[in-house]
Amino acid sequence: MKRTGIGLLIAVPLLGLVFWIARNTYWADTTLPLPPKGEALTNPFYAAQRFTEALGSSSVWDRVFTTPPRDSVIVASTWRWSLSVTRREALKRWVESGGRLVVDATVAEDEEDFERWSGVAVDYDFDAVSEENDDKPEEPCRLFDEERDPASRRGSKPGPRFWLCGFDRVSFLTSKGAGIWRLRDTSGIQAIRVALGRGHVTVVNGSPFRYRGLFDGDHARLFVAATELRRQDDVHFLSEDDHPSLLTLTWQYGAPVVVLSLALIALALWRTGVRFGPLVAPIVAARRSLAEQIRGTGRFALRHGGGAALHAASVRALDEAAARRVHGYQNLSAKDRGQALATLTGLDSQALLNAIHHEGARRPSELRNTIAVLESARRLALVSRQAHDGTESDRRVVEHGSIHGTA
Repeated sequence: MKRTGIGLLIAVPLLGLVFWIARNTYWADTTLPLPPKGEALTNPFYAAQRFTEALGSSSVWDRVFTTPPRDSVIVASTWRWSLSVTRREALKRWVESGGRLVVDATVAEDEEDFERWSGVAVDYDFDAVSEENDDKPEEPCRLFDEERDPASRRGSKPGPRFWLCGFDRVSFLTSKGAGIWRLRDTSGIQAIRVALGRGHVTVVNGSPFRYRGLFDGDHARLFVAATELRRQDDVHFLSEDDHPSLLTLTWQYGAPVVVLSLALIALALWRTGVRFGPLVAPIVAARRSLAEQIRGTGRFALRHGGGAALHAASVRALDEAAARRVHGYQNLSAKDRGQALATLTGLDSQALLNAIHHEGARRPSELRNTIAVLESARRLALVSRQAHDGTESDRRVVEHGSIHGTA
């Protein structure tokens, strides 16, 4: 019984809550706008372009200003008027030659230059806003009256009215002239068209043509009135929201310089890079012959020191050879040494003495002959005298004083 009472205390309130929810709720289908994606997310004029094409005109979104045909329309938004004097002057010349230019409140960066050229300026009246009823919330949209130049107005019928949104009550437009077309609200002029040369400029004190703003109020009708859109018009939406990168601009305006620079860099890298082989064929390493080494050493000794070291070495070699054959050769006098060498070699003793005691510097030819005599005597001293009694070549060296062989 106790458990039944606790169950009823819980079930009754729960059933009452379910009954109340069922009576006060209902199911219904609601359409919600999806966030933009694709080109609609990146192109601020996507809706305006589709609207333009639906009316039978062509449209394009330009990130960089290029002069279009004179009968075209340019709608500029978030475009830097003072960035480049060259393109700004080109745009002015295009308008004055017959073009139709529409600019919104995001273009007037250099207000002084734009005012001097068009005669249109932006003014502010903060006092008028403060005098209004602050308790009443400001409505996002309000009515605008269209005004035209009396010369171009057809009849006395007043112009249409526009229901527009996003225009503040603080700022308004002023012009040196009356203009040929205007939109005015209680704050003042909010859109005006002035003639410049054969073309005209329309200034809108707001940005009603970007993204979803075209769907607010009568913004689509304002777009047609501001551009004076006609079938088969060529409309260019000019904006720098999505401006090209520095590399893109470099290639666009200086492609020949970029290509030439890359070619020069590649050539420099190739010129200074590591090669697969030497510039010239390597010289085959080969050992010199013994005769070449001896001749080279003799020429070096002859060139440096006047050949004194070479002569002393030849005399020392002859003395060593003679000491092996003649007993007590080192203890003999110079004359006796000459006689012993003459007996041993069969050469003239005086010629041998002259060669051994080679005094002072001589010409290279004389030194070569002296060394030749000493070398011939050394060779003859190393063999038996009987084997060289008939050797005429070595004797001929001493007798004629000339070289027939070199060591």
